[in-house]
Amino acid sequence: MAFSGAGHPRLIICAYFLAILLTVAHCKDIFLKWHVAIDRTITPVYADQPVITINGKFPGPLINATTNDVVHVNVFNDIDEPLLFTWNGIQQRLNSWEDGVSGTNCAIQPKMNWTYVFQTKDQIGSFSYFPSINFQKAAGGFGPLRVNNRIVISVPFPKPEAEFDLLIGDWYQRSYKEVRSQLDNDDWAYHIFPDRMLINGKGSYMHPNTKGHESFTVTQGNTYRFRISNVGTAWSFNFRIQNHQMVLVETEGSYTNQISLDSLDVHVGQSYSVLVTADQNQSDYYIVASPKMSNVTSNSSLVGVAVLHYDNSTTPASGPLPTWPDPFDLQFSLNQAKSIKWNLTTGAARPNPQGTFNVTNVTLSQNFVLRGSIAHINGAPYYAVNNVSYLTPDTPLKLADHLANGTGVYQLDQFPVNSSNFNPVRGVFVATGIHKGWIEIVFKNDLDFIDSWHLDGFGFFVVGFGDGEWTPEFRSTYNTYDPVVRSTIQVYPGGWTSVYAYLDNPGMWNLRSQLLKNWYLGQQFYVRVYDADPDPAKESPPPQNLLLCVFIFIDIPRLRPSNLKYYRIE
Repeated sequence: MAFSGAGHPRLIICAYFLAILLTVAHCKDIFLKWHVAIDRTITPVYADQPVITINGKFPGPLINATTNDVVHVNVFNDIDEPLLFTWNGIQQRLNSWEDGVSGTNCAIQPKMNWTYVFQTKDQIGSFSYFPSINFQKAAGGFGPLRVNNRIVISVPFPKPEAEFDLLIGDWYQRSYKEVRSQLDNDDWAYHIFPDRMLINGKGSYMHPNTKGHESFTVTQGNTYRFRISNVGTAWSFNFRIQNHQMVLVETEGSYTNQISLDSLDVHVGQSYSVLVTADQNQSDYYIVASPKMSNVTSNSSLVGVAVLHYDNSTTPASGPLPTWPDPFDLQFSLNQAKSIKWNLTTGAARPNPQGTFNVTNVTLSQNFVLRGSIAHINGAPYYAVNNVSYLTPDTPLKLADHLANGTGVYQLDQFPVNSSNFNPVRGVFVATGIHKGWIEIVFKNDLDFIDSWHLDGFGFFVVGFGDGEWTPEFRSTYNTYDPVVRSTIQVYPGGWTSVYAYLDNPGMWNLRSQLLKNWYLGQQFYVRVYDADPDPAKESPPPQNLLLCVFIFIDIPRLRPSNLKYYRIE
């Protein structure tokens, strides 16, 4: 069986990380026990569909950590298929064993449990977690993850009266298993999108069939921090609060220059913190999230509406919803993205200013130009990177590295990273990342909707956006002075986005589209950052509770593994 539990002698504790990872003092251990189950009574869209809950909650419980804490999550899989969780934006320093994606971890089988142990090393900020395999994110299982500053590090704004987590995302009216089973159909793979927008798992205040909407209570004159995460599968959204300004202060672990906004575009997988002051008359006000690139009306089910409630208010929210930018005005969205910059003078996880680490004079070691597109292979629809659709092997790549140096599971650098394969193919796409080298990644979007890309294991500097084809000459237009550092970035249709990353974190790291269908149907690959030195200060050894694999059943025949492997778990 898989071993876990706070009392097990194998369990990694904070002292272990202090010794192995050379962590600074003052970390603490956080122990969580999660029972992950299916609930059919929640019905967020009045449909008989399975919802994935954690300890009976949808969305799941808050993980509330501080810089350098060690989080132990004992996951009991009470659903009817294998399960993994990934911690979106947590860098898993020197420890990709805990990343929770198919390339690094064997799945937790039904009726079994396994304990993740990961450290929030040298990080602060707003993040989320969610299931990473079997299209399960479309059924829930997601939740908020905060990493707070240590007391000795000042926050660059006054302490708010309270903090609220807003998990906002699109939702299908059908079972995630039904949607998953339809993805070998062109319409479902390419054209059919989710039907609703939920705020913290609840329907719109405006929708007549909503049985319960989300509401946040504030006191006039006080300022509050809203941590907003797009936990959806497909839609970017624009977020705003009726009659209230927002001050942007943080995104995915970086404090930003503070800018006032009427509305904020949040793309799939992204997280932001905004400050909102309750400076209006005692009343209730609309909180709105509406999809980008969609002709929705105010009463559409794809417009999520919650309520900002002043504690002495007796007046319900009324009037038209606050206006939002034209959802097809991508120039507005692009200009806003360019205005989000790094606060160079404040500390974050460390006392020295964020701007101590900059990209004004870096020497690039590698350049990846990655084109996201659709691909038909043997008559079936897929998504691809440079015309390669990722094929998930039976054995996780990281485990194969450990057991057999990758032999028989993947071939390193078989596919191109700065041009497209001539014909679309499926393959186990793994590319070398040069350890302690600077990499430039240019994401190119050949799709007709906004894409969203994420790199596990790192934050990257967002240095440039552009239209059409990218060429090296565009480097002269990059912002290398104060580009924001984050882990998920949008790429507009027909355009490109360029980022820099310093590959100082050895491991096997997933580089993917955050759009769930794209990711599930192959728009991903892995970057292997390798250091041959066995010194554990450079990379952690496998956890003592290392989970080995059994057959994973997937209910789409063309996606089933061709060579089944079975490992005994002892």
